[in-house]
Amino acid sequence: MKGIFVGTKPSYKVIIGARALTQVGSLIARTAPDVRKVLIVSDSNVAPLYLETVKKGIEIAKIETCEYIIEAGEKSKNIDSIAGMWGVMAENKFTRTDAVVSLGGGVVTDMGGFAAATFLRGIKVFQVPTSLLAMVDASIGGKTGIDLKEGKNLAGAFWQPSMVIEDTDCLKTLPDDLFTEGLGEVLKHAFIMDTDLYDLLRQAADEGRADKIREDDAFMEKLVSMNVSDKVSVVTEDTLDNGLRQTLNYGHTVGHVIERNSNFSLAHGVCVAKGMGIMIDACEAAGTLPSEEANKMRDLIKAYGLPVTDDITAKEAADGALNDKKKRGDTLSVILVNKIGKAEICKMSAEEFEEFIGKGKDL
Repeated sequence: MKGIFVGTKPSYKVIIGARALTQVGSLIARTAPDVRKVLIVSDSNVAPLYLETVKKGIEIAKIETCEYIIEAGEKSKNIDSIAGMWGVMAENKFTRTDAVVSLGGGVVTDMGGFAAATFLRGIKVFQVPTSLLAMVDASIGGKTGIDLKEGKNLAGAFWQPSMVIEDTDCLKTLPDDLFTEGLGEVLKHAFIMDTDLYDLLRQAADEGRADKIREDDAFMEKLVSMNVSDKVSVVTEDTLDNGLRQTLNYGHTVGHVIERNSNFSLAHGVCVAKGMGIMIDACEAAGTLPSEEANKMRDLIKAYGLPVTDDITAKEAADGALNDKKKRGDTLSVILVNKIGKAEICKMSAEEFEEFIGKGKDL
């Protein structure tokens, strides 16, 4: 297994490799020997596959377990689910030396982290992501939270995990649509900061292997490791999302509006891909992104089975962005890519953003 160090405060490691799920108990015991009880948070899709394996390993390490299983999907990402987790921990007399283990995709890692951040004003959390999206993005960096009816991730806390444990074998059981969704965040990293990752994805697409990469264990371990390293490099420099970390929101400002307007029926990674496509169109229309680069980006997104368009209007995008957590006062921090591998933060008013998006829609 491979370990990647995350130099935040507190620091931790991301462990990546096949069969890592069998090591969760021993890794918890080694990393936090004072832990006596853990709450395993999972969902109705993941628990039947992996809960018993993780639970057995934790109990072998002489740590008590209890569990809280949510219905799979974004609609469970709410305060009622968090209150349920608090209740189970309170009933089982958890103390500040105990921990949460989040076993699942991005919804589970976000919520397990938030429950840990807020119970007894903060206990440990071990993130065990099982989806591609959670492995390369959601589980790393300490962002935790829930959705409100007014928007996505509007309530939450920064709470760094004690460890992230990523078993790449889990990707083999991931439904095709969830695997493809995760590629939205992978492509984002390639576009905003990593030309080596872009070249890796481009080569696989050019060779007709875009829909077969999951079958190549070595390729997937390399892909996950590259993306984790990208995310780690950003969150280590900007833990609280006030500068460089905002570039990770490429495609998200519009994507979150699309996701919310669908009542969360559209997957997050799909909405990010749509958001990136809309930003590519807008930058091309503005004359800052050459058409050749724009076409390469759109073609790569489509090669990995993701969409690049949506019927959202410029006004809907701008109005929705006003409720986004990335807003600072009356200013939106809009992330642009005008050259593959390099992101820019551009400050815009809602009116300027609407005009910018509108020109792309007119292409």
